[in-house]
Amino acid sequence: MFQSKKRLYKIHVLLLANSLFSIKFVVQTLTHIMVKEVTVHELKKMLDENKDFQLIDVREEFEYDTANIGGELIPLGNIMLEADKIEKDKQVVIHCRSGARSAAAIMQLEKEHGFTNLYNLKGGILAWIAEIDNTLSL
Repeated sequence: MFQSKKRLYKIHVLLLANSLFSIKFVVQTLTHIMVKEVTVHELKKMLDENKDFQLIDVREEFEYDTANIGGELIPLGNIMLEADKIEKDKQVVIHCRSGARSAAAIMQLEKEHGFTNLYNLKGGILAWIAEIDNTLSL
């Protein structure tokens, strides 16, 4: 009896883990479909070539103070109130820690304010640290 309950529990845990993985995969896939993205290598090239674009960081101030890549800080909670600070006539790259909050900001700004020039930094500052500048830490 105990073994069958233990086995049933393991099956439930595996199903739950698989479901959570599937939900995460679906969310990531939908995000990639719904928002335009740039990679950290593309962003680095834009910075190196002094391209005319705006970089916005939607993390919280304490996160920004810990590590940042020089973007203008507009926390996600303020993004709709400060939408007038976002350029409409040039490319705007928005980033956060992993790319989820910035994708949410982009979808909201596009829906409510009609922006068409917004790009999510794929993988956020975590990808920047992993692939471009490992001297930063969170």
